[in-house]
Amino acid sequence: ALMEMVINGVSTRKVAKITEELCGTEFSKSTVSELCKRLDPLVKEWNERPLKEAYPFVMVDAMVLKVRKGGQVRPQSALIAIGVNMRGYREVLGFWIGDSETYGSWNDFLAWLKGRGLRGVDLVVSDQHGGLVKAVETQFQEVMWQRCQTHFTRNILDACPKQLQSQLHSQLRVIWEAPDMETARQMLQRVMDNFGNRAPRAVDILEQGFDDAVAVLNLPERYRKRLRTTNGIERLNEEVRRRERVIRIFPNVESAKRLLGALLMEKDEAWSTDRQYFDMRAYVEWKQEQAAMITNELQQTAAGAC
Repeated sequence: ALMEMVINGVSTRKVAKITEELCGTEFSKSTVSELCKRLDPLVKEWNERPLKEAYPFVMVDAMVLKVRKGGQVRPQSALIAIGVNMRGYREVLGFWIGDSETYGSWNDFLAWLKGRGLRGVDLVVSDQHGGLVKAVETQFQEVMWQRCQTHFTRNILDACPKQLQSQLHSQLRVIWEAPDMETARQMLQRVMDNFGNRAPRAVDILEQGFDDAVAVLNLPERYRKRLRTTNGIERLNEEVRRRERVIRIFPNVESAKRLLGALLMEKDEAWSTDRQYFDMRAYVEWKQEQAAMITNELQQTAAGAC
């Protein structure tokens, strides 16, 4: 019960006070902390568990935690990955706490996930974190990367004159909600024609990032809405942040891992008994159609060569 209170955002000082009032027994802050350390082996075992299924859709994101190291408060990056398995359920695949969001950190994190068995990935969804895109290209060659449309829209509008932002925003939504790639490109050309002279920086950003922002259009329509942004994993981060605010500064990296891991374990268990995130039957059919098309093209190429 003491550990559950701490995990749910009650400070160790308040836990000590509550137990004294309810039970007549005083537990010091240090005693509560020592009891919470019993979570460490459970978190470690869960976070290092083998990933035995295929996960066609993966979302990754990072959040900054304040941790005391070497007598100083230092920012630490918590890298988090969630996936959707072939049964259509979400899972928290794992987390990694490092010094930064560099290519090296993201590459090590993704390599670690692969080492635990992550496979069958067709799409990775994320914001354009520093080094992340290159790490995805390194670890998941030929996998599609979907740039979060929410963050990308914000980047575009930040480069647009304020008086034009509302107009541009409405036209960007038309692009993101296009039924197919051809229509999206037509809408892109319309935006370039309408805003090219009035908001050149914004249009340039849009043009450069367009292909990554509409990668999700390659998938069947029913999967696009939930996979075109990182909203799913950001809601998870918000739950972590709500409880982490009580602590504000972690006394060490181990305590950060303990709280973050316990919260993610809790969410992972809830997802396993929740309703399906996706019905994967249309995805399986789409994969079979893609494989048949590739086989047919190879056969035609071989026939032509003969």
